[in-house]
Formats: sequence, structure tokens, C-alpha cells
Amino acid sequence: MSAEPDRSAGLRDVRFRPMTIPDVPLVGAVEQASYQFPWSEGVFRDCVRVGYLCRVVEFRGEIGGYGIMSFGAGEAHILNVCIRNDLRGYGVGRQLMNYLLDRARDEYMQDVFLEVRPSNKVAMGLYESMGFERIGQRKGYYQAVGGREDALIYKLALEPKSAIEGRQ
Repeated sequence: MSAEPDRSAGLRDVRFRPMTIPDVPLVGAVEQASYQFPWSEGVFRDCVRVGYLCRVVEFRGEIGGYGIMSFGAGEAHILNVCIRNDLRGYGVGRQLMNYLLDRARDEYMQDVFLEVRPSNKVAMGLYESMGFERIGQRKGYYQAVGGREDALIYKLALEPKSAIEGRQ
């Protein structure tokens, strides 16, 4: 992993690109380092193969995170978002979320959904600051130490891209 980013450099060294099958081991390593109950490399490969929107975050030539989103029936579902531990706190997660939301608008999605663990207060704060609203709960959704953890369901109603561009 590269040296800690310079906060004054901002996000100019961050870019997004499609995830490929050869990226999966490195994406899996970020996932393993971030979660107690990570997705397997097979799940990531399946997401790429079925055509979900799978993007990696590149920071200075290295994989610094990823986002996976599916589309259907006017809805986007953010399935997994993760930023490498040493890049957290620099706004990379927000930049990735904005990128994903822009892709959902490009596909004419009306709503975006995601689930989050109630114990993940940082992610909840990010989603709420971006306008996501908690709309429900899934009992026992996540594997957890000693059993299962609920998921909080969040929704964001998307403004059409034309409405956003009209204000700029």
C-alpha cells in the first residue's frame, strides 16, 4: 500500500474505472481487511460476470476501494461500497458515492437503495448527509459474531440529471 495521502492534495489522485476479473484478488484483499464477514472473491467475480456496475477506486495506481451497484425496474441498489482503511477520512467514500449516484442517473433510475449495519455509524452518517433516508429494517440480514445483525434500509429519490444540470 502506498504512503498516506497528503490531505492538501485533495482527491485529484483518485479515479474510477471498471472492475475486471484480474482486479478481484486485490478487491478481495481490501474487503478482507475491512470486514469481519467479507464477500468471497467468487461473489465479486459473479458481480462482474453478470454485468453489475462494478467500479474500482484507483489511488496513485493502486486499488483503494470499490463500489458495486445493480439496476432494475427504475431502481438502483448499492450492493457494496468500501474504501481502503488508509484512505478513509479524505472524502473518497463520498466521491465514490457521488460517482455511483451519477451512474444511476445516467441509467434513468428513480430511486437508490442500500443496506447498512446499525453498527456502521460512519457509513450511516455519510449516507444521511447525502440525503438518504432510513425507510426500514431487515432482521438478521448480516452475519455477526454470535449470531446475526439487522440491516437498516436506506433510500434516496434521485433527481433527474437534467434538473441537476439546470441548476449549474
